[in-house]
Amino acid sequence: MKMPYALKKLRRMLGELRRGTTGIITRVATAEPVAALTFDDGPHPVFTPRLLDILERHQARATFFMIGQNAYCHPELVQRIGQAGHAIGNHSWDHAIFPLITGRKRRAQLRACARAIAPYGERLFRPPHGYYNVPSQLDVLWLGYRAINWSFEVNDWCSLDADRMAERLVSQTRPGSIILLHDGLCDVSEERFLDRRPMLSALDTVLERIGDRFRFVTLPELLQYGRAERQGIHWFKNPEL
Repeated sequence: MKMPYALKKLRRMLGELRRGTTGIITRVATAEPVAALTFDDGPHPVFTPRLLDILERHQARATFFMIGQNAYCHPELVQRIGQAGHAIGNHSWDHAIFPLITGRKRRAQLRACARAIAPYGERLFRPPHGYYNVPSQLDVLWLGYRAINWSFEVNDWCSLDADRMAERLVSQTRPGSIILLHDGLCDVSEERFLDRRPMLSALDTVLERIGDRFRFVTLPELLQYGRAERQGIHWFKNPEL
């Protein structure tokens, strides 16, 4: 007699809880010179194609955590990204803050985004703004996702200083780093920060400077190089909210 599907999912979740593999991933422990570039909030019809050209020129692969609404509006970019060998992850349907919505709405957000990025989507989820808690984790596990945050970011969502961004990228990148950048932006404080050209300039500079010392791979590839390091999560929502 076959085990009911819901019971299989519950047993898998309990197994992950017992193994302690339920925290949110922030880096990979490895000595190999590999790191993951990740881009949130896209795809953007102007800046994402420019980003793809830069990555192709430097033979770098990346992971795109897409907003479902944007992916739905630009299926040609979803296809181009997937067919270029990059990974595509789930960043919710409309950038909702997960600790502040119900479980039903969290699952609806994940499913709606998954439909928009199909058939290229990986079972990877980045919570909007990085805000996450245990109820969020249970919904993410129930739908079979791994939650991913980042090792460091360069404030590209609130800065137009390409040189400073480039210096921080060069100085902070380590083996196993997961790097947060944005090819689009949601919830910006000032409209001028929507311009992604400074970030693109910084990235181009960095890939030129350290592209011979690091291999930039997708998150699924990076996770094959070592043990995923995780940040603990709690039952309450992020106190910064």
